[in-house]
Amino acid sequence: MTAILSQQELKKKNQLRYNEYYDTQHIFDELYQKGKVGKILKNLLPIITTEQNILLAYRTIKRNNGSKTAGVNGHTIDYWANKSSKDLITYIRRRLANYTPQAVKRVYIPKGNGKTRPLGIPTIEDRLIQQCIKQVLEPILESKFHFNSYGFRPNRRAEHAISTLARFVNVSKAHFVVDIDIKGFFDNVNHGKLLKQLWTLGIQDKQVLSIISKLLKSEVQSVGFPEKGTPQGGILSPLLSNVVLNELDWWLSDQWMTFKTRTKYSDRGGKDNSTRYKAQRDRSRLKEFYFVRYADDFKIVCRDLNTAKIMYRATQSWLKERLGLEISPEKSRITNLRKSPTEFLGFKMIAHRKGSKYVAHSNMSDKAFRNAQKLLAERLIAIQKHPTTQNVGKYNATVLGIQNYYKIATHVSLDMNKLAHRLATKIRNRLKNIRSKTGRTSKAYDKIYKNNYKKVFVLGIAMFPIGDRKTSPPQGFNRDICNYTVEGRKLVHDSLRNQDMWLIHYLMQNPIPNMSAEYNDNRISRYVGQNGKCAVTGTLLVVGDMECHHILPKASGGSDKYDNLIFVSTRVHKLIHAKKNDIITKYMTMLNLNKKQLAKLNKLRKSAGNDKLD
Repeated sequence: MTAILSQQELKKKNQLRYNEYYDTQHIFDELYQKGKVGKILKNLLPIITTEQNILLAYRTIKRNNGSKTAGVNGHTIDYWANKSSKDLITYIRRRLANYTPQAVKRVYIPKGNGKTRPLGIPTIEDRLIQQCIKQVLEPILESKFHFNSYGFRPNRRAEHAISTLARFVNVSKAHFVVDIDIKGFFDNVNHGKLLKQLWTLGIQDKQVLSIISKLLKSEVQSVGFPEKGTPQGGILSPLLSNVVLNELDWWLSDQWMTFKTRTKYSDRGGKDNSTRYKAQRDRSRLKEFYFVRYADDFKIVCRDLNTAKIMYRATQSWLKERLGLEISPEKSRITNLRKSPTEFLGFKMIAHRKGSKYVAHSNMSDKAFRNAQKLLAERLIAIQKHPTTQNVGKYNATVLGIQNYYKIATHVSLDMNKLAHRLATKIRNRLKNIRSKTGRTSKAYDKIYKNNYKKVFVLGIAMFPIGDRKTSPPQGFNRDICNYTVEGRKLVHDSLRNQDMWLIHYLMQNPIPNMSAEYNDNRISRYVGQNGKCAVTGTLLVVGDMECHHILPKASGGSDKYDNLIFVSTRVHKLIHAKKNDIITKYMTMLNLNKKQLAKLNKLRKSAGNDKLD
């Protein structure tokens, strides 16, 4: 889970770069602004079928690991990689002119409790169509979604939801949590209601709504045609699930958090909200409560037990009457955080008395701890049976992924030390014939770990110490961050500086096939040594726009040693190797290098055996 989350976050950052590359950003910005002011949008299909939007969808899908998974027709992204852009554009436009979805492949993936979860895998062609639609709908819907909704949204992540919940406990002194578990949410969404919600949110292109309706009713292989639910596995499904629950968000919010008062407030938080809430407490009989949602997992947080009981019953009735959704009584409850913890996104949180007040303390949930222990044990067994550098790398990547996700827990050090203790015997016994006390630590190891834990080496590679992790307080979400405004995008680019640890984790999890262990290890060290920046332009590197280049080509006697590797952006890499004038002109125009950058580029071109550029 932790590995998936970090990669998803990197993809979200990468998407913004793709928007700019394909010159679609201004289109999405305009849609966002129209949505923000409540414009009705009736002519969206022509935007969905523009050349830029279709090519952007292809680029996005191509970079997704799932693009190699075939649907019922056996096609993967490779099927379209061998065809021209014109063929792809013509195909998508023809399909959307009279859309009929292809059947969805049914697969089952294991859940943590031993059961399985059904997933639907659309054909690659339908995934491309869904991506085309998503790219156009997302900016409109982002302008409508509530600020305390964090799941399946650009730039938001679990850390922001945990930070919000902790703030309610620490600052708002709300210690009674209402947990509402929606029974089979994704399987029980009412299609007609969802389409009406889209219409109410301003998406009133009847052709687009008809296409979405057909997508929701796509035939599922060996199952038939669904009458309700959003197919788990579809690209549009996460966005549509947020549409369904957005109505719940605002119903909850408008009863206290954004209650319409005669005095105007900005809803920006901080002192302004303190003034609003004080006025509402003093001059009204409103029930004070707050909420935070991540996908279908949400918490209603109250200051007293009576309000919690009222909100439990009211929310249960509202979900039934408005959305036709039932709750699970066995999993829904009211928790007094001063006495018992609540679980949220793999964490458990309790309100701990500190002097005259209560503060939020958090740990890994018991289930998350067991899953982490099981996963690391499996990685150790793999090393024991097949002691390869790849398996050691997978173990280290798993350790780092777990630490990165749970580092925001206030008591993560205790959890990691406990986890290390539980696995110490396995590490000692399973690796006794292949471990040693000597070896080398990579730059990545030295950057991440500072506490001089006893080092264990396998095949000369340092095993990442499980216990070496201190807490890092969760960061709240800056509401000014937005993919669809100039100011918001600047904040997105600035925030990339905090993503280097995730990218290290990504590189560890995704070694280059058919390359040596030395190359893959030194590739990570080189990324760390360059502080995650392109060696020529100095811009921050992201997945999909970074290449590890051999300074002296291997064909000319170059090696995979650290000193012969260098990280550059994809465009710089193409320019290092470019020989044709039209290609050189294209990338020189794109990069617009200054004298210093051009000198660095020419040095790399010379080593690669190419002519100097002016």
